[in-house]
Amino acid sequence: MLEIVANDKDCSARTGTLHLPRGDVEIPTFLPVGTNGTVKAIQHSTLRHIGYSLILSNTYHLYLRPGVQVIEKYGGLHNFSSWNGSILTDSGGFQVFSLASFRKIARDGVAFTSHIDGSRHFLTPESVVDIQVALGSDIQMQLDVCTAPGIEADEAREAVELTALWAKRAKQRYLEHSASSRGYLFGIVQGNFFKELRVLSSSLLSELDLPGYAIGGLSVGEKPEVFKEFLGYTAPLLPRDKPRYIMGIGTPEYMLESIEEGIDFFDCAYPTRVARNGTCFTRFGMINVKNSQFKDDVRPIDTECICPACAHYSRGYLRHLFVAKEILGPMLLTHHNLQFLFTMMEEARGAIRNGTFLGFKTAFLERFGTVDK
Repeated sequence: MLEIVANDKDCSARTGTLHLPRGDVEIPTFLPVGTNGTVKAIQHSTLRHIGYSLILSNTYHLYLRPGVQVIEKYGGLHNFSSWNGSILTDSGGFQVFSLASFRKIARDGVAFTSHIDGSRHFLTPESVVDIQVALGSDIQMQLDVCTAPGIEADEAREAVELTALWAKRAKQRYLEHSASSRGYLFGIVQGNFFKELRVLSSSLLSELDLPGYAIGGLSVGEKPEVFKEFLGYTAPLLPRDKPRYIMGIGTPEYMLESIEEGIDFFDCAYPTRVARNGTCFTRFGMINVKNSQFKDDVRPIDTECICPACAHYSRGYLRHLFVAKEILGPMLLTHHNLQFLFTMMEEARGAIRNGTFLGFKTAFLERFGTVDK
């Protein structure tokens, strides 16, 4: 599944290829988030045109609406959504623990109330595997126990141990499905902000010899220095011969920090969410085109970007679209932000191959911190 072609000489950054059932994916890479089977405000064909070949969808949301039975009638999520690339599906564990109005965790699984209509549901590690197989996931995530920052160590330990138990059960069910239909199952390392529990979680999951591993429970509101500390501590605990994934990372600073520590891919709804509110990435930092200072600005968002928003429109016109509440504005900025990140990943991969990633990272972030207003 994982082929590494180059390692940076000065850090843990690496580049290569994920060989997935529906095509290869160059790493490191960012995954656009299509929670409900669509990346908001952009067509799947446009994502492919940019160069994306792996996106994320969410088991919890698709299970509730439109329902697995509907998607199965189309032969899986790829056909249902007309996406011919690869799909990673999050297990829904985070959504159960953050969106459901009622939830009760037991050794067997988790009971919860739908945030959509109040209906009651019960998910198990096994049923989550079955759902993701029915969706046709190329990479599926185990059901895990998410914990909030600030909890006591005993509660965090219980979550680590239950997550490991659920991973073992998920693997057993996963192996019952035919190899041609099940994609790859990833385990999720938890442990909250306790280093000894990060070690325990990594050890318990590594014993299962799963196809890949993810780091969960970071970028949940902690300070950047804490994120960096626990990322740097956790990443080396994961098997080097398996893909490494960190969940919920969506800014250039955190992405480049993750790449330096040997992470292969990451996802977040942040780049597309802020685009719909007028905020976009530039080489000099973030700007919001709705600000009045851009009313008469004839410049493109970023002179180095090749997206349609930058190639054809001014900041002033884009501001007009948002002020007038025209849907084209969010569409153009969504395209721009995803193009910006795709280009950044291409440049990062090139720097790793040249053994110059740390220099690239430093120069990129120094420039990114000088907003060109």
